[in-house]
Order: sequence, then structure tokens, then C-alpha cells
Amino acid sequence: MNPWRNHLVTGLLIGFLSACGGEKPQQGPPPAAEVGVITLKTQPVTLSVQLAGRTRASLQAEVRPQISGIVLERNFAEGAMVQEGQQLYLIDPAPFEADLDRAKADLAKARANLKTAKNRADRYANLVAARAVSQQDYDDALANFQQAQADVATAQAAMETAVINLDYTKVYAPITGLAGRSTVTVGALVTANQGDPLVTLQQFDPMFVDVTESSRALNQLRRDWASGALIKQDSAKVKLYFDDNDLYEHEGTFEFADINVDTGTGTFTIRTAFPNPDSVLLPGMFVRAELVRGVVPEGLLVPARGVTRNAKGDATVMVVNNDKVEQRVVQVEQMVGQDWLVRQGLAAGDKVILEGLQFIRPGVPVGTVREVKSSPDPKG
Repeated sequence: MNPWRNHLVTGLLIGFLSACGGEKPQQGPPPAAEVGVITLKTQPVTLSVQLAGRTRASLQAEVRPQISGIVLERNFAEGAMVQEGQQLYLIDPAPFEADLDRAKADLAKARANLKTAKNRADRYANLVAARAVSQQDYDDALANFQQAQADVATAQAAMETAVINLDYTKVYAPITGLAGRSTVTVGALVTANQGDPLVTLQQFDPMFVDVTESSRALNQLRRDWASGALIKQDSAKVKLYFDDNDLYEHEGTFEFADINVDTGTGTFTIRTAFPNPDSVLLPGMFVRAELVRGVVPEGLLVPARGVTRNAKGDATVMVVNNDKVEQRVVQVEQMVGQDWLVRQGLAAGDKVILEGLQFIRPGVPVGTVREVKSSPDPKG
């Protein structure tokens, strides 16, 4: 083998081993990072909450008969709109017409007896003054007259009752609304005040939406209002979302909060009302209502992409402080759109890092700092 070649190989091997076993060259300070930040500023922030609930007709009437009889007619179409006062059913009126005729006859008889009793009482009043009849005879005539007056009043009441019962043979709609399925057909026997309604009428415009909230949340909300942390908004509109997250086109209004708390669930009911001109909302639908809790007068919003969690689960952000990266533990309350509402840990004027987070760590210097939009550009 060539000696010169052996010498060359030996020298290269020694140099390689020396390089591997020697001291590593000292690294210089990390280069200053380029980051994109957003400078925080206070602003009024409207806080809302979405609560699940179901739709409920604003008016509902279960129509029941008030007399017994055979149904002769049904005068409406199932599923159609009926107007208040419209006749829905006709119950056989013949027995009630006969009762009315009998009551009229009894009234006429009572009035005739009253006339006779009055005349006798008047004559006896003159005779008893002339001592032509005894005081007892006069008292009896006067009592008969008063009895005749009572008989007329009784007959009058019986006739009015007969008129009312005859009118009850025509079943009218108590409200304007959509008619449901009729539970009886022509020829069916119905009874007064029966348990099953003949038909149910419902009014869908407006439509009520009843949602539930915990009493604990209500107490916290009242404390926030009292302390001024939230400003109450009584006239705020309510938004409605279907179960597929589609937004309902009309905004609603807050009606009232129930004064009773359910002892089993610890929740109370909140009622809202929504216009429903096209009958898009039907009773029993599962929906979510978004109600405004109030307005934070000086809120701080941090984009969600700038908030991370540490090993303890605390929310943290990276900020630029004295040209260095500083990690802050913050207290976030809730999401507002794509931003977190920060309660503690940040102040107006802080520069929160949104871009370049993968190239930094706490304590590294920051070179170029540029303002960015709170929401990323969809075009990149």
C-alpha cells in the first residue's frame, strides 16, 4: 500500500476524532424574533348566552261542548285558519228548542198568576182598611202576590237558561287560530264538559319560545348588574337558532322570567316571543334562543388564536414587554365571536402576540413588531 496514502488517511481520521471529541463551539444569543401583535384597547362588549328550549303557541284553546247531544255538522276544515266567533260544530238543537218552548210557557203562566195575585192583593188592601176583610185574609193575599212575583223570576231564569243551552248547540271558535284534528265526526255523541276536546285551536303568530336557565346563573347575573360589571339591556333583541344552527330570520323580544324555581332541577323558565308570519315555527320545535346578558362597559377582547393553555390548564398569552417575550396567565370569561373576553391578566395597551408564536419562547428578545388584524386574512 502506498505510504503517503496511509499517512493521509491516518491524518484525516485523527482530525475527525479530534473534532468529535473536542469542545463544541459556543452558540451566540438567539436572533431577535419577528412577531405580529395586536394592541389591546377597551371597548363595550355585549355578552349573550344561548339557552335551549321549545316553541309554544302564544294562544291555545281546547274546544269542548257545554251541553250533551249528537253532532249534526262540522263547519271547518282541519288544519285551516278559523276566526274568533266562527261556528265550528252544530249539536242537535231539537231537545233544547223544546226546553225553550216549555220555559216560555211556564213564564207566561207565571205572569198570568202574578196579575191575578196582584189584583187580589190590591183589593184586599182597600177592604182591610174598611174592615171588610180580616187582616189575615189580606196577609194571605199579599203573600200570594209575592209568591207569584218569585214564580215569574224563576220562570224568567229558566227561559234564559234554555236560551243559553240552545245557543250552546252552536260551538264557536273562542280565538283566531289554526284548527287541529277534529276528535269527533258527524253523528257522534258528545257530553257537557267532556275530558277530550272536540278540536284544539292554536295561534302561531307570535310564537312563544320557553327556555330554561339555572338559578345560580341568575344570581351571578344579578350580582354583575349590581356591581356595574354588566350594564342591563332591557330592550335587547333575542336571536333564535334551529337545531341545525340555522339563524331564524326574525328577532324576538324578552317577555318575562318565571318567579318560581323548579325544585327538582334548580332552573327557572324564561319566555321570549318571535314574529311568525309565515308559520315557519311550529309548536314543540327544539330551538336555541340567544339572550343578551348585558354590556361590559370596558371589555378587553383577545383573538382566540393568541390564547393557549399551559400544563395546569390555565389560559396564557404571549405579550411583548420591554422588547422581550413575556408569558401571561389570564382569566378568560367567555367567547365573543372569535375572541376571548379577558377578565384579568391584561390591560389596555398590552401587545399580545398573534403571529410568530412558533418561533418564540418566554424571555427571548423581539426584533420587529408589527400590528396585525385580529382576524386572519382568509386569503392568507
